[in-house]
Amino acid sequence: QLQASGGGSVQPGGSLRLSCAASGIIFRTYYVSWYRQAPGKQRELVAGIFSGDSTNYADSVKGRFTISRDNAANTVYLQMNSLRPEDTAVYSCQAVRGSVAYWGQGSQVTVSS
Repeated sequence: QLQASGGGSVQPGGSLRLSCAASGIIFRTYYVSWYRQAPGKQRELVAGIFSGDSTNYADSVKGRFTISRDNAANTVYLQMNSLRPEDTAVYSCQAVRGSVAYWGQGSQVTVSS
């Protein structure tokens, strides 16, 4: 029910935008977040947006990444600017409301010169 897209390869300092599109659920009523997992590391929360549109970010991405929501498109975006090699990971989106959670498939982001 969640379809992630927008990953790819970029040089350090570049930008990418990830999209997480929902079907079958009303996205705006969910807390939607992006997680990432790098090889050999634990999955970590990158950014989240609440149903009231307040947001939270990992310290490592504050000021560089922006999460936003397009209710008409039932889509959440993660705009990633000033990318660094340490941002390289598989990024996945999650939607949570109460005890219900949905995951999208992972999208690879590679930052390398």
